[in-house]
Amino acid sequence: MNEPIRRLSVVVLMLFLTLMASASWVQFVQADQLGQDQRNVRTLYRQFGSFRGPIVVDGDAIVRSVPVDDPFNYQRVYANGPLYAHVTGYYSIGPGRSALEQAKNELLNGTADALFWTRLGELFAGTEQEGATVELTLSAAVQQVAYDALGDHTGAVVALDPRTGAILAMVSKPTYDPAALAVHSTSEANRIYQSLLADETEPLINRAIGGDTYAPGSSFKLIVAAAALKAGYSPDTLLEAPQELDLPLTTATIKNYGGARCGPTDQITLLDALRVSCNTAFAQLAMDLGWPAIAETAAEFGWGSSLSIPLGVTPSRLPQDPNEPQIAQSGIGQFDVRTTPLQMAMVAGAIGNGGVLMEPYLVSTVRDPDLRVVERTNPSKMSEPLTRDEAAALTVMMQAVVSNGSGTAAAIDGVSVAGKTGTAETGFNTAPHTWFIGFAPAENPTVAVAVIVENGGDLGNEATGGRVAAPIARQVIEAAIAAQRGRG
Repeated sequence: MNEPIRRLSVVVLMLFLTLMASASWVQFVQADQLGQDQRNVRTLYRQFGSFRGPIVVDGDAIVRSVPVDDPFNYQRVYANGPLYAHVTGYYSIGPGRSALEQAKNELLNGTADALFWTRLGELFAGTEQEGATVELTLSAAVQQVAYDALGDHTGAVVALDPRTGAILAMVSKPTYDPAALAVHSTSEANRIYQSLLADETEPLINRAIGGDTYAPGSSFKLIVAAAALKAGYSPDTLLEAPQELDLPLTTATIKNYGGARCGPTDQITLLDALRVSCNTAFAQLAMDLGWPAIAETAAEFGWGSSLSIPLGVTPSRLPQDPNEPQIAQSGIGQFDVRTTPLQMAMVAGAIGNGGVLMEPYLVSTVRDPDLRVVERTNPSKMSEPLTRDEAAALTVMMQAVVSNGSGTAAAIDGVSVAGKTGTAETGFNTAPHTWFIGFAPAENPTVAVAVIVENGGDLGNEATGGRVAAPIARQVIEAAIAAQRGRG
């Protein structure tokens, strides 16, 4: 072989080797990266071309996949989309997935390890791969009432069963319709998603478990009261309750709502201080107890814990090493105390459950396409922040709040309700956030609830938790009790 042919052969060989190496690199090294690239149309067709399992509430599919005559084969359909949006999330060829559509994605699309034998059976049978059914703990009736009661307010409602931790309702407003993001056009889905991101009302945020979290205001007095009971106080213990409390190390003072006195004298019982939500008494009590006792009690109720329900929950926060004035402010749920509505529902639930805090959860059961159970959530104790006697004493105090205190708007004829109001300052020239948390029936609770309405709702600066949030909570509690009686 002459020299030119030999050189050409080497060049051709190098080209073949380069081609083989390039193909191997694409097929093996870059395969996952390319397969997950949302610009890969084949990936989109593969993801959307198989049957994705439904999400079910009370036996009805609130999310399902229906056959369509286009390259994607199936369309994701959201029944009552805005009602359940922050629970289900969206499944979109644009922004991807969120909430349960993300958290349970492998079960819904059928690729989870728990469905291995199901996939194997489908392979041998030559049938289409199907995803699992995810059944939720939500009550359709309670969810609807919570949604309607919150109305056009910005805020959130959480209701749960204190005996198990099962979440009965989770509503966040403003909301959105996941169906708008389920369109089979990437450009349209992305356009709608960007418009939702740009919306100043932030409809994509689940305010029940995430976002910036909230100052709990006077609802945090339950934590301080619990710390006091643990330290040996009783509901009849007298507290100092001046009309205006001078704070040490500063010229600032703490006043009661409207500048009023809490009682005829400058002393008040712990029970009455909670009943009328006396700021000066609880600010002084917080300083007397000391921050370590309050912080430890809050942690036992779940503050700082990372939760997955299976949606990720933003941990509640406490100030670090506060000084005396900051302890006083924290004792009435201000300064750097921050929480979520779910956390406050957990506080109410633990008190109502005899001092036992159950871990909250949103998914009850997962079933394969043949309706066999592949996952089931069993109730689990998270902590025990109070003894049964301490919880009973705090329950009596909370009943007084509703029977003849700041939370009378949550009272229900024939049902004993225990609760606590909260009105949290949010800054200068900004209306306060309003809270109500509670449980019922007080003697044997089957529902605990937390309601927050941002910036006073329709009442603005005139708003209080008792006037704005308590009536919403009452409707939710009534719906939950009715739903449970109906099931019984």
